Amino acid sequence: MAALRNLVSRLGRLRIPHTNRRTFQTSRSYHTPSASAQLKELLHVSDDVQDAIASGKPVVALESTIYTHGFPYPDNVALASRLESVVRLAGGVPATIGVLNGILKVGLGAEELIELASSSQKGKVMKVSRRDLGYICGLGLNGKGMYGGTTVAGTMVLAHLAGIKVFATGGLGGVHRGGENSMDISADLTELGRTPVAVVSSGCKSFLDIPRTLEYLETEGVLVGTFADGRQGSIDFPAFYTRESGIKAQRVIEDEAEAAAIIFAQNALRLSSGLLFANPVPSEYSLLKDEMDAIISQAIELAEAQGAHGSDNTPFVLAKIKELTGGRSVIANRALVEANVKCGTKVAVELAKLEKEQGTVGGDRHMPGAIGTFKEPSEPASIKDDMGDPVSPAELYSAPEILEKASVLVAGSLAIDFTCDYTPYTQKQGIKADHSPTLHTSNPSAIHQTLGGVGHNVALAASYMGSSVLFCSVVADDLSGRAALSALTKSSLRPQGIQVLGPTTGARTAQYVAINDSKKDLMLAMADMSILDTSDSHFDFTGFWEPLVHRTQPNWTVLDTNWSPQALSKWASLAKKHGSKIALEPVSTAKAERLFSHKHGSKPVIGPSNAVPHNSIDLATPNRYELAAMYTVARETGLFESAEWWRIINSLEMPSSGSRNRLISITTPELVDEGIPQQSIQLLPFMPCIVTKLGAQGLLLTQLLRPGDERLRAADYAPYIVGRAAVDTSADVGGVYVRLFPPAETLTDDVMVSVNGAGDTLLGVIVAGLSSPTAGADEHLRRLETILPVAQRASVMTLKSSNAVSESITDLAGLLRST
Repeated sequence: MAALRNLVSRLGRLRIPHTNRRTFQTSRSYHTPSASAQLKELLHVSDDVQDAIASGKPVVALESTIYTHGFPYPDNVALASRLESVVRLAGGVPATIGVLNGILKVGLGAEELIELASSSQKGKVMKVSRRDLGYICGLGLNGKGMYGGTTVAGTMVLAHLAGIKVFATGGLGGVHRGGENSMDISADLTELGRTPVAVVSSGCKSFLDIPRTLEYLETEGVLVGTFADGRQGSIDFPAFYTRESGIKAQRVIEDEAEAAAIIFAQNALRLSSGLLFANPVPSEYSLLKDEMDAIISQAIELAEAQGAHGSDNTPFVLAKIKELTGGRSVIANRALVEANVKCGTKVAVELAKLEKEQGTVGGDRHMPGAIGTFKEPSEPASIKDDMGDPVSPAELYSAPEILEKASVLVAGSLAIDFTCDYTPYTQKQGIKADHSPTLHTSNPSAIHQTLGGVGHNVALAASYMGSSVLFCSVVADDLSGRAALSALTKSSLRPQGIQVLGPTTGARTAQYVAINDSKKDLMLAMADMSILDTSDSHFDFTGFWEPLVHRTQPNWTVLDTNWSPQALSKWASLAKKHGSKIALEPVSTAKAERLFSHKHGSKPVIGPSNAVPHNSIDLATPNRYELAAMYTVARETGLFESAEWWRIINSLEMPSSGSRNRLISITTPELVDEGIPQQSIQLLPFMPCIVTKLGAQGLLLTQLLRPGDERLRAADYAPYIVGRAAVDTSADVGGVYVRLFPPAETLTDDVMVSVNGAGDTLLGVIVAGLSSPTAGADEHLRRLETILPVAQRASVMTLKSSNAVSESITDLAGLLRST
C-alpha cells in the first residue's frame, strides 16, 4: 500500500497543460464556456451537492430507476430515504439523480424524492438512459414535462456533468444470454467505456451472460475490480444474488482506500473510461449458487416461451426470480444495494482525503453553467464528518415491514435502563429495616436491565394499545446502540425511524440508572441522555425523518424534552407542518425549562406568539414539580405579561389565578395551597390541555375549551367549569375545565415493583386514545376524561411490573376503543 501511495503522490504532481484544464473556482462564482449556459433550463444541481463538490466533500451519486421501476410505492420512498441516510451516516453527501417534469435533477430533495417515487402511480415513468436524455428534456422544453428514473448509464452521464466521481448502485446491465445473435447489450457497458465515473455494484445481474459482459468491458477499456471483502485465495466476480459466479475476478481490490487511489490515478491520467468495482452481496443474504443457477435457467426459459424480449425481458425475469425464490431475492437485493451504497461512500470518503492530501480538490471537477452561482460552502444539516464505519439499523434486521400510516409518532429517547432496587439484608431476615440505602458505601440490591427511554416507553405503551406507532430516536455506534436496536426489532416497534451516529461524533447511546429504596420509590436517578442533547446538525431531519413523517402522516406526535431546544423546535415545526397535534412529556424539572429557552440564540418552542390558536404544544403531562418549573420559567421570561396571554385570560373573565374557593371544591385545599391548579390555568394559553401527575393524589386535568364544546352547556360538567368566555369575545376559547381524577388503585409497598415507567405508560395510553381514527382530534379532546381512567389503570399495571411498560396493558385496548 505504501508503494501505491507513492505512485499516487507522483501522479498528483503531474502537470496538465493549461489548455486542457477546466477553469473552476470555489468562491461565490466561477466561469464556464458560454455554451453551457444553454443547460440552465435542462439541468439543476442541488445547493448541497454544489457546495459539497466545491469544497471537496465526498459525494455519492444514486440512481432512481430502482425507485421508479424496482420497488412499489411507498416501499420505494422508504428505500430512498434509507439509502440517502446510509450515505450521510458514512460521511458523504447523497446525490440522487432523476427527471422531474422534464428537468434533469442531480440531488433530489425530500419532497422531490417522494414526488418521483410516487409518480409511477400517477402515469407512465420513463427509464432514462443516455439516448433518452435529449428526448425527455426536449419534450420538457416543448411543454410536455415527463418523469423519469435514470438507469446506470443515464446516472453516469449526469453525475459526470455535475463533477461527481463515485456512483453506487445495485447491479449493472450487461450482455444478455444469446447476445452474440440478438445484440442485446446494455448501454451501461458502453457508458462505462466513455464516461469517467467509478461505479460500485454487485457485478451485473446474474441472469445475464457474465463472461461475455466482462469481455465487452475489457474491449471498452474498463477496469473491473472485485472487492476481496475478507476473502482469501481465489476470488470470484460476484453474480448479484450470490457471492460466487464461477468466474475468477480479473483484479482484486483489498479495500476502499485502494479503490480510491485507483480513481485518483485514473483521473490524474485523464483517462476517459469509467471503473467498475464489484462488491459481493453480504454473506448472510447471499443465495446458494446452484439454487440460483437453476432458478435463473427456469426464469429465462419462461421468458423465451412467453416472448418477453428486449426491454420487457429484464422485468419479466426479475419477477419470475422473485416468485421462484419466495421473495428471498428481494431481501438479497435490498441488502446488496445498501451494502454497495455504504461501500461507495467509503470509497468517496477515501478519495476526498486523498485529493485533500494531494492538493487537487476541485482541480479536475467540472459543472455546467446552469448550476448558477455558488454560495459560500456551508456545513450540511446532516452528519458531515463521519469517517468511521458506523452501523446502520438495516444491518441488524432484514427487510422490516414498512409503516405506511402511523396514528402516533413518538420522537424521544431510546436508552438502556438499569433499575437498582435496594434489598437490605435485615429485610431478608424478616427484621424491620431502614427503607433507604446507605450513602457512601455499597448496598445490596436487585439490578434489572431493560430497554427504555421516555420516548421508547411511550411508543411501546401506545403500540400495546393497538396504535400504529412510528418511533424516532437516535443511538450511537457502540455496544449499547447495537443492543438497543437488536432488542427493538424483537418488540412491537419498528426500528426504521432510528438514526445511528458514528464514532467521530463522540456520541454515546443513552443510558438511565434508577436507584430505588426498598419500597420501590425512586431515591436517585442518573441519566446520560447527551446523545439527544447534542448538536442538531448531527441529525438528518430533512433526508431521514421528514420523508417518514410525510408518508405516515401521524395524527399525534409525542415529544420528550431530552432533545436539545433546537431539536425540539425542529420536531415541533415538522409535526405542525404535517398537521399533527403535539403532546409533550417534560421528563424532568431542568429539561422542562428548555421549552422556553433562549439559550444559544435558538428560538424557544414556546414564546409569546405561541398562544392559542397558534400554540406549539396541544397537551402536556408534567408531574407537580415539572409543572412548577414550567410555570416559573414562563413567568420569568415574561409570557404572563404578553398581549397574547392577556387576550385569552381576559376573555375568560376570571382572575389569572382562578377562584380559590371554586378550585378547592374541585380539587383539594392541599393542591390549591401548593398552587397546582393555579399554575396549570396560567399555562393554558400556551398548553391548552395539561394533565398533571400527582402520584397518590391522582391526576389533575386542566383544559382550555373551545367555543361550542358540549361541556360548557351540560349540567353534569358545570361543577368543573371555572371560567367562561363571553359570547361576543374571542372565538379561540370558550372556557376552562378543571377536574381531579382520583387514583385508580392505592398500592401497598409489597405489590409495587417499579415506578420508573408509570408516567410514560400513562401518556402512551392517552395518545393512543386521542389518535383513534374514529373521530377528529378535537372530538377526542372532548372525551379525554373517559380516556384518563383507562390510562390510570394501565399505569397501575406498569407499577406492578418489572418491565418499563407492562405488556398486560394490552388487555385494556378494547376498553380504550370503546370509550
